[in-house]
Amino acid sequence: MPTAGLVLSSLTARGRCLVGAGVALLLLGILLGEQGLAQLAVFVLALPVISALTVARERFRLASRRTLTPARLPRGETADVLLEVSNADTRPGGLWVLTEQIPADLGRSKRFVVDRLPGGGTATLGYRVHGDRRGRHLLGPLRLRLVDPFGLVERSAVGTDTAALLVVPRVRPLGSEGPAGGQGNGGEGARRTIAVHGEDDVSTREYRHGDDLRKVHWKATARTGELMVRLEERPWRAQATLLLDTRARAHLVSPRHAPVVLPGPEGDDCPPPDSLEWLIEAAASIGTTLARRGAVLRAVTDAGELVPTSGRGRLSAEELLDRLATVGPSRVPGLRAGVEQLCRAAGDGPVICLLGAVGPDNVVELIRGRSGPTSDAAILLDIESWSDPGLARSRRGAATAARGVLTSQREDAVSLLRSAGWRVAVASADRSVADVWATLGGTAGLPSVSMAAGPLGAPA
Repeated sequence: MPTAGLVLSSLTARGRCLVGAGVALLLLGILLGEQGLAQLAVFVLALPVISALTVARERFRLASRRTLTPARLPRGETADVLLEVSNADTRPGGLWVLTEQIPADLGRSKRFVVDRLPGGGTATLGYRVHGDRRGRHLLGPLRLRLVDPFGLVERSAVGTDTAALLVVPRVRPLGSEGPAGGQGNGGEGARRTIAVHGEDDVSTREYRHGDDLRKVHWKATARTGELMVRLEERPWRAQATLLLDTRARAHLVSPRHAPVVLPGPEGDDCPPPDSLEWLIEAAASIGTTLARRGAVLRAVTDAGELVPTSGRGRLSAEELLDRLATVGPSRVPGLRAGVEQLCRAAGDGPVICLLGAVGPDNVVELIRGRSGPTSDAAILLDIESWSDPGLARSRRGAATAARGVLTSQREDAVSLLRSAGWRVAVASADRSVADVWATLGGTAGLPSVSMAAGPLGAPA
């Protein structure tokens, strides 16, 4: 019985068909009284048993090692994997069918056949994976199938070794037109007043509830009869903080493994598949640019701050990409916790807010926490542009009435931010990060003020 159970459990489809044919021949031989058919049936039934016993007795000691080049790559790029399989036994191996298990985000599992690998020998196998999705992906473990020469029975074993491939967001080149020009050489938290000729030319605006009373400009107050406050510019060289709105309810996120056909910006052969991916890519590009210009960089999401391995707040460009690689949609309903974390992390340094579908209620919290921030900037995503009828049917679309509500809320949020002195741009599926960044460096929609040391778009 144990032998019969072993044979049945290890039979392949071919082996099961052969056993079925053998049983049919045996019954036919008995019914017809044909001894030749019965002898043939016995031979047919014995063959899977002999093959199963042969495979069961085979011993193996297998070792594998993977080399990834590179082990960290931007989304949309390809990595080469070198798989070295060694026979750690002194005896030659049998017919080995090796399956390298690969996450669906990187492609299909790879299959290799290795026959009679000598004892102590090594077989070098290679394949490629395409990083279609951000994240930390595990390659392996290796699955071994021992197969008899006739393909009737097989025996499987799964290893434990894996290798990690990190797919980070792409970093798109940004020009010098953005708002992060090389202004300000003060220390962290220092401020610089926007002026050209002196105290009388300081730019001011009306006092709003929550403004710091220390910024009240008394000469302008006396001249206008209304309480006025100074507009101050926070230096980009000191510190810059990113706020990422990753709420699932604020984005149209494409289903995993679903084909997405998105036009994207001109010249981009691998555009972001959804609004959240565009936002992550923008954060990676802007943050990398600021960090390389010498800014102390920090990043906050609605779910908390992204911190480096050391646990300190400052992020290098590489650490930012590593943290963004695993950021996904959150279930946090609102931005309140993210705004509070942003205000604590940013201090007096400027901030850049990357926002999904937001309305006036969301940005009011930002304005209250960042009174008078003429160097602060916000990018609002037109998420409806990622749900056009021409896209894949698997993408969740937005009804016409819902689109109108989203557009109205976004326009109201843009107006509120601009009236508070923020630089604001709207991003859509067909606009590149560089294009939106350049828009932030322009003067469209900004208050009429004089700049002290030249345009904000001056190169660092």
